[in-house]
Amino acid sequence: MNNFKYYDFVMAAFVAVLLCSNLIGPAKIAEFNGVIFGAGVLFFPFSYIFGDVLTEVYGYKRARRVVWTGFAALGFAAFMSWAVLALPAAENWGDQAALETAFGSTWRIVLASLIGFWAGELTNSYVMAKMKIKTQGKHLYARTIGSTVVGQAVDSVFFYSIAFLGIWSVEQVLLVMVSNYILKVLWEALMTPFTYKLVNFLKRAEKIDVYDTNTDFTPFSVSVSDEKKT
Repeated sequence: MNNFKYYDFVMAAFVAVLLCSNLIGPAKIAEFNGVIFGAGVLFFPFSYIFGDVLTEVYGYKRARRVVWTGFAALGFAAFMSWAVLALPAAENWGDQAALETAFGSTWRIVLASLIGFWAGELTNSYVMAKMKIKTQGKHLYARTIGSTVVGQAVDSVFFYSIAFLGIWSVEQVLLVMVSNYILKVLWEALMTPFTYKLVNFLKRAEKIDVYDTNTDFTPFSVSVSDEKKT
């Protein structure tokens, strides 16, 4: 791998957003103008923004490595949450119930989060890379929004189906899934100017702009090899 100046920082930001939005956000159900949503919905789309930036600047393979890093971090956080909650509480410590409310996700929620994130982020990166080749690097806004439309759809279908089918009615699952999906996509679209600025800054600073013309798009790898650069 090249000695990039900012790749590690973008990776760290991606993982931080992912962990915080999955651990802190789900603990609160918010309501704004009659719309009810999980608070994490406001922050989780930032992981897709960083995913777009990684793919656009550094290419699919490096973005894929970051997705696997996030997957491992999310898995460890889930395991740590379970282990901490399972430890016997001290006799005079009375906050176990509060901790369970904040971090006591069921195994279905954890599994749904892991699979939805992994499938959605890799789909997002794949679509982004393919659209970049098709558009010859033009129309970044179309690639960021288009890849998010597809990636978030995959994420949402996996997450809500695994987490809530059989617990909620099909109508409830569809209502929550669609409303949260629309909110995530709109939020990403509103952040397009920020994405442009970050992408342009990184391309100039790193002196790289990867086109995945000869990339092996298998999701089951973390290897990085040379790609065609401009």
